[in-house]
Amino acid sequence: MPSRSPSLRPAAAGSAVADGALMASTPRREEPTPLAAPTPPRTRSELGARVLVAIPLLAFVIAIDLLGGDVFAAALLLLGGVCLYELYELYDDINPARIAGFIALAGLIAAAQFGTRDQLLLVAVAAIPLTFLLTIITPRGAAATGSGTRTGTFALALTLLGIWWIGLALGHAVLLRRLPHGGGIVIDVVIGTFVGDSAAYLGGRAFGRHPLAPAISPKKTVEGLIAGIGTAVGAVWVASLFQPWLHTGDALALGAGVALAAPLGDLFESFIKRDAGAKDTGRLFGAHGGALDRLDAVMFAAVAGYYIWHAILLK
Repeated sequence: MPSRSPSLRPAAAGSAVADGALMASTPRREEPTPLAAPTPPRTRSELGARVLVAIPLLAFVIAIDLLGGDVFAAALLLLGGVCLYELYELYDDINPARIAGFIALAGLIAAAQFGTRDQLLLVAVAAIPLTFLLTIITPRGAAATGSGTRTGTFALALTLLGIWWIGLALGHAVLLRRLPHGGGIVIDVVIGTFVGDSAAYLGGRAFGRHPLAPAISPKKTVEGLIAGIGTAVGAVWVASLFQPWLHTGDALALGAGVALAAPLGDLFESFIKRDAGAKDTGRLFGAHGGALDRLDAVMFAAVAGYYIWHAILLK
């Protein structure tokens, strides 16, 4: 019977010792430490960014309001053109009749500056046949006519949406500026809108629990809306303290109209861009969106401000 070699066990033992030494001399690989979750931006920094965007725009509006007249109308025509361009770009695949939109916008601003509210309405009505004709004579519009795809109707509807939404709103702003003390009321409307918007943002971040319209604007809350409405009314009332011709009751009525119309305009624009699958309408203000993103609330508030102040003057 063959004998077991005595050298095998010592060799195995030596190998085990060597392996142990090797393991001891090799540094242990530390498990990677999980990265901490990114800290959400602070409310203060976000508010600061919003204010930095709002201040130049507010200064621009105040400057053109003080100049008034044709300068005010021309500036609103320029802003309206940018807003109209952004809207039509969002729905470029529908092929809106852009030329009709810009012609009608210019007509609405001119009617408000040199005519009356009746002429403004006349231009708004005349925009329908104008848009129809310029829709069917474009190559894509002509190809869509009678095709059964409804693209021509969509193009017509979208073009008129821009004309009536943007053009009529800015036309009413021009009409408001022409009323007695209209320059001061324009400032009140703008201040109420921007202060109310900031208060709604802060109120929503601090106390927001109930979503306002989650399918349209998920971050807006009922609590933020209430804070914005109350603050907007208060801002217009404070502004009236520096305007002796604006009585307290009239200031509160104007503030209430602005406070209710402004968030509705904001939601309206959010609905339009959400339906287009876009977060912002443009990049005029960089990461803070386009002209429509900044002026959506003001456009609704300007229309409300015009009719409220016009009614007050008739008392």
